[in-house]
Amino acid sequence: MSVNYTELSSKIRKQMIQSAFDCGHPAHIGGALSIVDILTVLYESVLKHDYTNPMWPERDIFILSKGHTVLAHLAVLHMYRFIDDETLATFQTNGSKLIAHPIKNLDIGIESSNGSLGQGISYASGMALGFKMRNRANRVFTVLGDGECNEGSVWEAAQFAAENKLNNLTAIIDVNGMRNDGETAYHGTKQLADMWRSFGWKVIAIDGHDYDQILGALKDSSETSSCPVAVVAKTTKGKGFTFMEGNNDWHHNRITELTYQKCIAELEVTSEV
Repeated sequence: MSVNYTELSSKIRKQMIQSAFDCGHPAHIGGALSIVDILTVLYESVLKHDYTNPMWPERDIFILSKGHTVLAHLAVLHMYRFIDDETLATFQTNGSKLIAHPIKNLDIGIESSNGSLGQGISYASGMALGFKMRNRANRVFTVLGDGECNEGSVWEAAQFAAENKLNNLTAIIDVNGMRNDGETAYHGTKQLADMWRSFGWKVIAIDGHDYDQILGALKDSSETSSCPVAVVAKTTKGKGFTFMEGNNDWHHNRITELTYQKCIAELEVTSEV
């Protein structure tokens, strides 16, 4: 039975907009939308997980290194039943455990706290090494941004992972070309691919909104034999809503009633196509 990734991604985007609207505060929306299709394929078809046993010893690990885009991850965790409706409704409200960046909570599928860019890839590398040292089959996946690749700690982790032959580690680089203050320094997939390759990683360059390419790359990364894998994914910031796509005003912004209605209308049109 084939998977309708388009429908799944649309549901996730709708939930993201709903959560951002309900909280009444600005949220990191643009960069969260650019990774929805990647997370959809990852959680639906690749990552081993079990919401009935979140600390299942055989689970794969997902680390959101670009932690400010947690809005997307929370919507995905809600879809896959790690987070219930009542908990998700507390997003960015006083006293909530669901804030603008991930806070480690294994009960709901969040494996690490993240906020300062460049830390998640290091955390993921350490977990991957730990699994290898114990001869465990668990895999580790992490998503980081192209702007995040300005951080020196990213390349320290890249060197560490290659030197330790962490073939159970896959880093997915979200190349949407933008950061909070404009274009990223490394916004070309070829440039980033060459950089990761030079550190000893296997590199797979894809369209980050093409479900077949995403699935093929993630499955290929699970079958590699000698080194970590970098999936360099070209994406569009704000993907899914025409007035947000490529518009950096939506890096961090508030969903008003008018904006909410525009988003819902676009989703309805998309679902009819």
